[in-house]
Amino acid sequence: MPLGFYIIMAAQFFSALADNALLIIAIALLRDMSAPPEFEPLLKLVFTVSYVALAAFVGAFADSMPKWRVMLISNTIKIGGCLMLFLGSHPLLAYAVIGLGAAAYSPAKYGILTEYLPHRLLVVANGWIEGLTVGAIILGTLIGGLLIRPDVAGWFIDLGVPAVDTALEATILVVGTLYLLAALFNLYIPDTGVDHKPLKNNPLYLFHDFNHCLKLLWRDKLGQISLAVTTLFWGAGATLQFIVIKWAEYNLGFDLSQASMLQGVVAIGIAAGSVMAARMVTLRGSVRVIPLGIAMGLVVLLMTVVRETWVAMVLMVLVGGLAGFFVVPMNALLQHRGHILMGAGHSIAVQNFNENLSILVMTGLYALLIMSGMSINTVIMLFGLFVAVTMVFVRIRHQQNQREFDNVALLDDRRH
Repeated sequence: MPLGFYIIMAAQFFSALADNALLIIAIALLRDMSAPPEFEPLLKLVFTVSYVALAAFVGAFADSMPKWRVMLISNTIKIGGCLMLFLGSHPLLAYAVIGLGAAAYSPAKYGILTEYLPHRLLVVANGWIEGLTVGAIILGTLIGGLLIRPDVAGWFIDLGVPAVDTALEATILVVGTLYLLAALFNLYIPDTGVDHKPLKNNPLYLFHDFNHCLKLLWRDKLGQISLAVTTLFWGAGATLQFIVIKWAEYNLGFDLSQASMLQGVVAIGIAAGSVMAARMVTLRGSVRVIPLGIAMGLVVLLMTVVRETWVAMVLMVLVGGLAGFFVVPMNALLQHRGHILMGAGHSIAVQNFNENLSILVMTGLYALLIMSGMSINTVIMLFGLFVAVTMVFVRIRHQQNQREFDNVALLDDRRH
């Protein structure tokens, strides 16, 4: 891999590290405010709403200038959201601003891979990016869990940093530093030399263009399968973050700091699965991993009977490993098809729209289930069955697409 790829990875790592540390800190802040329990999954909802609401614009924005510049601008918006939290804004509002920066960041982050690397390296590159992103999730949740501990926060206050008088200010300052590191790496990301499309001033044109790209990817026989899988994965993954915290508290007796550590264990499995997929699965054979998505949904059901910590850790690694192994090839296939059909930035914007709409729906439903008083074990059963059944339907659809393709090819052969 060229040097520029590692700079891209470093920028992504520190940005994702800060995002995930701040999520745990925001949950702790909501609990300090005695906010209703359903506000916690709403953090993810307000974070992702920008991905959906601005999907028609962020792809065009990412394709209108060098990707490193888009990433730098987006990271600056995240720093602004972090500053809002430092100055006392409500966690939901501040995290929504950080989500705005993330929505603009994502098309550039993934789009630059298709511009910078040949398609034969896309699965490997995605394996590394996903593995590193999950590594950032692991460390981010661990850092967030550590920072909310009174002894650690008190140690930062004792350092005597100017303008830092409370534990909250100390924790947010650490996260802000991570965002600054990401911005520094953004400055050294290479320009790929790809021609950029000037950003259109007419919002109606952008909506029409985005709608065209959306239909194009869903109608593509391979694009629709990979898009369906990644859409389900990210919605399920975001919901699982909150399920694991609640499950660890009720079934294992953990506090928030300990539960965030267990959340990191899931990410270890995803990282391992991602790296294995990068080594073992080619772009051509990517659709063969679909059955692992069904297996992941069924394995999640075992969470309801686990009461021992070591068993819980093994199970979380297994769930994460299955998830990482099946999503990385699907993600690479989706990027490849999207790049061919419409260009990198537009393709990633369409992908983000679908995936984050899934996050909005699934975390919103989870919040409603918690509000209704449903037990966490019942929620887990519904969640696991939903993932498994949906993946069965995706597999059936792919088999139908293959048969249609084979029939068309057979007709063409007979004509000749």
